[in-house]
Amino acid sequence: MAKESTDRITIDLFAEEKRRGRPKTNPLSRQVQLKVNKRNQIKRDKQKGLKRVELKVDSELFDTLNDLAKAQSMSRSELIESILKAGVEQLDTNNSERN
Repeated sequence: MAKESTDRITIDLFAEEKRRGRPKTNPLSRQVQLKVNKRNQIKRDKQKGLKRVELKVDSELFDTLNDLAKAQSMSRSELIESILKAGVEQLDTNNSERN
């Protein structure tokens, strides 16, 4: 039986042939890598003094936030943080004026 160069079904005939793509460099599975990376990210955030806040918004507000963030060349997270800071400062100013 002759070896057909277009035959990709009989893998043993092409065992020594190199495949396209990057070789696997990490012995951990992708799922374990993601867990490790997330754990390291949480540690870095904690060292920077950052705390996690999670909220759910409707899709229209989400799209608006994305557009605003892109227009200001910042991440959505940075935009939300700046909006929250401005809102807190305004509330603090209003409360100071009342007292």
